[in-house]
Amino acid sequence: MKKIITAMLVTLMSVSFLAGCTSKETTDTNSAVKEATDTNPAVEETTDTNPVAEEATEEEAVPVELTVLAAASLTDVTKELADLYKEIEPNVTLTFSYGASGALQTQIEEGAPADLFLSAATKQMDALEEGKLLLDGTKKELLINKVVLIVPKDSTLGLTGFEDVGTDTVKTIALGEPESVPVGQYSEEVFTSLGILDAVKAKANYGSDVKQVLTWVESGEVDCGVVYSTDAIISDKVSIVCEAPEGSHKDIIYPAAVIGNSEHPDEAKAFLDFLSTEDAAEAFERYGFTMK
Repeated sequence: MKKIITAMLVTLMSVSFLAGCTSKETTDTNSAVKEATDTNPAVEETTDTNPVAEEATEEEAVPVELTVLAAASLTDVTKELADLYKEIEPNVTLTFSYGASGALQTQIEEGAPADLFLSAATKQMDALEEGKLLLDGTKKELLINKVVLIVPKDSTLGLTGFEDVGTDTVKTIALGEPESVPVGQYSEEVFTSLGILDAVKAKANYGSDVKQVLTWVESGEVDCGVVYSTDAIISDKVSIVCEAPEGSHKDIIYPAAVIGNSEHPDEAKAFLDFLSTEDAAEAFERYGFTMK
């Protein structure tokens, strides 16, 4: 009996010893981990996010607004282009300001905030380039347009060509102001080549941009007008009499460029590149433009 009791005591002492060792090892391990953490903060920070990566992500998500000064004849097509570009660059918002190319040139020269300029003639863009107001290397010839003679849809005058404007048949004609509106400059070139400019000037009403010229003809306030073919195509209130005679005016080239003081030059250059893509070309052509 004593032997059995002795054996039991030995077994209990062994179990207690092992339990004590295990507890000590666990305690020692925990202490080692704590000591390592205290002495090396990096151990504790391994699960933290990378602040540099977070900052980069935030920068990529920052919305950008580009201000685009565009010739009035680009009003309709650029609205479609803005929608197309939003699908490609959702963080970029395009804000367009339209007007006569000469007036827009003046705004840029006076320091108006802008990122891009889309002109209806090379004259205004060349002047800005000479004044070093464009971002170097960004100017490009983008589009080609045509000049047409138009009349109200219900006109009964029976005009057949630009020559008719110099006759008594036409009492009034709408033209763009030649000092600032490119279509007005092209119009004067056409009538000069035909030798009837003085007769036409005597019956001319001058608009501040091509859209105003179109509106006057649509409303019947004038007998006829001279606009771009792209403006006439989108109106159901006018009829095209004819295109200007070949060689009667300079080529109608639409150049584009990034403004030198743009606050977002990289984004502006990206949008300018988009304007030469296949998707943009399809939109331009639907509105009657020809890609350069």
